[in-house]
Amino acid sequence: MKKQTRREFGATALSAIAASVLPAPFVWAADKKYDPGASDTEIKLGQTVPHSGPGSLYGVLGRVGEAYFQMLNEKGGINGRKVKFLTMDDAYSAPKCVEATRRLVEQEEVLALYGSLGTAPQTAVHKYLNSKGVPQLLLNTGASKWNDPKTYKWTMAGLPLYPTEARILAKHVVSVKPSAKVGILYQNDDFGRDFLGPFKKVLADAGGTAQVIMEQTYDLTDPTIDSQLINLSKSGADVFYNITTGKATSQSIRKVAELGWKPLQLLSAGSTGRSILSAAGLENAKDIVAIRYNKEVGVPRYEKDPDVIAFEELRKKYLPNIDPDNTIAFAGYGQVVTMSEILRRCGDDLTRANVLKHAATLAGFHSPYFLDGINYSYTPDDYTPMKTLYVSIFNGKDWDLAGEPMTE
Repeated sequence: MKKQTRREFGATALSAIAASVLPAPFVWAADKKYDPGASDTEIKLGQTVPHSGPGSLYGVLGRVGEAYFQMLNEKGGINGRKVKFLTMDDAYSAPKCVEATRRLVEQEEVLALYGSLGTAPQTAVHKYLNSKGVPQLLLNTGASKWNDPKTYKWTMAGLPLYPTEARILAKHVVSVKPSAKVGILYQNDDFGRDFLGPFKKVLADAGGTAQVIMEQTYDLTDPTIDSQLINLSKSGADVFYNITTGKATSQSIRKVAELGWKPLQLLSAGSTGRSILSAAGLENAKDIVAIRYNKEVGVPRYEKDPDVIAFEELRKKYLPNIDPDNTIAFAGYGQVVTMSEILRRCGDDLTRANVLKHAATLAGFHSPYFLDGINYSYTPDDYTPMKTLYVSIFNGKDWDLAGEPMTE
């Protein structure tokens, strides 16, 4: 049998994905059900992300969505319907997000929104979308507030929830340092508290001698966090739970190294970006522990992965101006494939209630963005996107997975 070339293999992978969304067998019109945004020929979806402003690097999420749906439409669409996808710019601004979302719902009449970004912008439209009964799916934020199916059943996160990360990191600490003395620096807002409480509870419930001996906070407006880190380094802590973001993360990693403090350092997954670690000095980030759940593009480790190859074929054909190592773009690819699967499962019942039903019963579905062993875990009563994640250790250049995945 002739061995496939990489290009042929990638094309085969793309064809396999596309085949799953080709037209379904004919169904009598009486069996079809539609809400605004759906018809015999079209499905209309919306999204708001920052295509401009300081968060504009995330605009690639929308461009990948456009490219993927273009590919599907060229192959017949989803169950015989073409997808019209509207990705709108909210500049990571709550007022602009409200304006764009209202337009998508009231003027464009989309069936659902998916993959929108940011806790603050999405909070601004949270109640509105639920009052309208419009699905707000696969949000690019992990705030715990999105797991509230009783009160806000139309809203579901797409990233690991921050408490899920915190519980798994705490379990790791208990397993490797059962007598840990933990010092914590956390952002003084809902983000920080989402990580703090669940972590402390796991330590307390473990019943061992691991304990938190000092907590320090910082505000986003603080120019430095040196004093907090000096206090923590003198506390006797041998574990440092670093609940920071952006500039504060880079500053804290660098300062810990300058102080000669050598604790087991824990970091949130959202703060492990290459730019953040590079600003801190990659050598200073060595041995940091964080959660991982996704593959990466543009690195040798995954270059032969079928899903990575399929994404690369899509990128080369439709998005040649996007760098091949753009992991944000690959994340968008994983989400658009997942949204397409939800719509495929809806068949000819394209009502908002049925879209929500299939999103909320997606447990077991494996996104092409996920590492092996990671699947969605949504159920109608629990909107936690995934409950099993990997613990990983930074080796100075890349992240090494530490054994088997862990469940919260």
